[in-house]
Order: sequence, then structure tokens, then C-alpha cells
Amino acid sequence: MSHVLGPVWWLIVTLGLLITFHEYGHFIVARRLGVKVLKFSVGFGPALWSRFDRHGTQFVIAAIPLGGYVKMLDTREVEGAVGPTGLAGAFDRKSVGARMAITAAGPVFNLVFTIAAFWLMFVIGKPDFQPLIGTVDHVAAASGFQVGDRMTAIGERTIDTWTDASIELLKAGIDRRDVAVDVVDASGAARRRTLALSKLPAGADERQLSTEIGLAPPTQPIPPVIGEVPADGAAAKAGLAAGDRIVSIAGEPIKDWRDVPDAIQKHAASDHQLDVSVERDGHARSFAVTPKQGDPDPTAADAKPRWLIGIGVQPVEPHYDATLRYGPLAALGKSFSETWHQTRDTLGLLGRMVTGQASVKNLGGVISIAQAADSSARGGLGWFLNFLAIISLSLAILNLLPIPILDGGGLLYYLIESIKGSPLSDRVQIAGQYVGLVLLVGLMGLALYNDILRNVS
Repeated sequence: MSHVLGPVWWLIVTLGLLITFHEYGHFIVARRLGVKVLKFSVGFGPALWSRFDRHGTQFVIAAIPLGGYVKMLDTREVEGAVGPTGLAGAFDRKSVGARMAITAAGPVFNLVFTIAAFWLMFVIGKPDFQPLIGTVDHVAAASGFQVGDRMTAIGERTIDTWTDASIELLKAGIDRRDVAVDVVDASGAARRRTLALSKLPAGADERQLSTEIGLAPPTQPIPPVIGEVPADGAAAKAGLAAGDRIVSIAGEPIKDWRDVPDAIQKHAASDHQLDVSVERDGHARSFAVTPKQGDPDPTAADAKPRWLIGIGVQPVEPHYDATLRYGPLAALGKSFSETWHQTRDTLGLLGRMVTGQASVKNLGGVISIAQAADSSARGGLGWFLNFLAIISLSLAILNLLPIPILDGGGLLYYLIESIKGSPLSDRVQIAGQYVGLVLLVGLMGLALYNDILRNVS
């Protein structure tokens, strides 16, 4: 149950924090420019909490924490109910420049949040892995990479951590372009290797690209300790319990959790029962487990049925061996630099997806966000700040797209109004809203579809 509740909780925290900050941008600029704000709502649906301030603004916390909005006075919506003294506080009666400032304030506040989150992350430090290669396969093997190579630069970017390396490799992989990688090999000699990513298959998503590139950090040992035993599984029926340390399966010694599935597949086909020896509370115990045949592994080439006994691994905290940390002033420069790099990369990826140069499989939706939020939160404050910064920047970029119903669509309308000297007709604006809604729902549907495919494959 925790694997569902954790992501849901951190999704709520993430969206609640970032959307509230976004809407606060609209709110504070509107109020500073003399627009009467009627309501500031965090979430949608029925109000769980509500109060009015001295300006008559209603602040609401609503039941569905997946968004928020600021409702401003608009004479087009109240149809004459506003007296002459109230007209000056109506959004639609403000100048084009004022309306553009209010509309742009939300994305701008998300951008400010991104810079601040990156700055704090660099000050407190973000633990990571050294960019040391521990596994070489597929394209990397064919390109001459060796176990023990330490990456120092990819293309023009200096590499300090494994996360830096994986991001740069994925960017090059999505573009399917060869990239120069500077390494220090196991003997200490500096070398430049060329990773032939132009040979990668077209249309692959990030997970497939990572596999095909074939580089991974050194594997860390995973103790063969059972963390989860579903009540309806074969292991539970045989008497195995969470906390048991597996010693052997069918007489084959087990030293690492990675040995467990291989041993099960190796012996289950010929043995109707598997003898699973464990250590429990310092005592050796043995259980006869009857494996069940499950669906084939969709990622395996032979697609043979998998044998299952109904156990899950006990979560293991990663042993990081590198930490990025800077002083307050240096961190400020790094935060601006990182924001620029992330903005450039995001816009570049969007452009390549629009032109068909990159697969739309790389789009992620609410499920991906929830899983990433949970994973980063478990990694510590530094990782969670990094995640919040990236999602906040993504919200800023998404909202600035020139799609009616988004802030960028509103800015487009106001730009046209400033050029032609009068606003677009209500008919045109409403039609644009419908088109924007269809585009946005389609985009969200595609992202959700990608999420589902990732989680079932």
C-alpha cells in the first residue's frame, strides 16, 4: 500500500506547493495593479476551509488538490452588477500592459521558485554517485568504453556526477547524435571516446534509450532480505515472512538479491517445490515453496514464462559517494546556470517532438510526476529540491506556450490586441478556448497513456 500512498502524498505536496506559488504570482501582481481579487483557491471542488480578508478576497483550500486558481473581478462576467466605482478594479478594464503583467506573473513566479530551489539545493548539497562506469553493454561496448572509465566531460559540458552524465547521454540519445566523452581510464590515462548514438533505434523512450546506450554505474550490493510477502502468494502460504534473509534456493547459495530471480527461474521448471533456506532471528529455517507461473517478461528476448513465489525486496538506501555543494554566492551562479541549461534542454526537446525528431514517448504525466516525487523525496532534501525546481520550470514553460486556456494563450491575445488596437471578439476568444482545451486534454491524455505503458511493460 505504501508504494501507492507515498507517490500520491508527494504528488499532492508538489502540486500544492508549486501551483500555490504560481497562483500567488497572479494574485500579488493583480492586487498591486489595483485589480480586485474575488477568490484565491488552492485546489478545486468543495471548500474544506475558507476565510475573507479585509479586501474582500476569499481564500479557499478545496478538496481536490490538483490545481488552483485566482478569480478576479471582470465586468464581462458580472454583466452590469458592478457600479461605476468598481469599474477601476475590473481586470478587463485595465490596460493591455497591466493584463499582460498579471498573466505573465504566474510563470515568472515559477521561474523564480526554480532559481531559489536550485540555489538552496547547491548550498545544502545533493548526494550523488561519481561518474564511474561499472557496466558496459550495447552501443557503449561497441564504442570501446571500458569498466573503470571515469567520465569527466560529455560534449562541451563538464561532468561531476552520474546524474550529470545520464542527463547528457539521454539528450544525445534522443537526438541520435554521436557524442564525444572524455574519460580517465582505470590506469589514470585521459582519453576521448566517441559514443556512436546515431545507431540508436528511432522512436525509443528514455528507458529504452538508457538500456541501448549501455552505460551504468557500479552496482551496489542488495542484501537478500525479504521486504514484502503478499498474503495470497506462494511464499506466504509456505511460511516465509518479511525480514527473512535468504541463504539458499534449491541448495544454490544466495549472496545478493539479484541472485534470487535467477535461482527461481533456474530451478522452478524442474522442481515442483523449491527448498528456500532463510535466516530468521538468528536461526536457520527451511521452507518448501511451490512456485507459480506468471506472465512472460516483456523486456526479455525469449519471452519465456516467469516463475514467481510472491516476495519483494526490502528497500535499500543508496550509498552515495559524491556530493555537490557550494557556498551561497557560488551557488547563486550555479542556480542561474542550471536554470538556463534546463530551460534550453526542455525547449529543445519540445521542439524536436513537434518536428518528429524526438519521440512523444518521452512525455510523462501525473503518474510519472508522482513516482518521481516519491523517489526524490526518499533521496533526501537535496534531491527533492532538484525535483521541485525542474517541475516548477516545466510548469512555467508549459503555461507560456501560446495555447488559448494557458497563460501563454492569454498573452497572445493581449499581444494581438496591442497590435490591432482592439481586443479579439468574444466569439474568436471562446473558439480559441475550446481549441486550447482540446489540445491540452489531448496532451494530458498522451502523457497519461505513456505513463500507463511504462508501468505495465
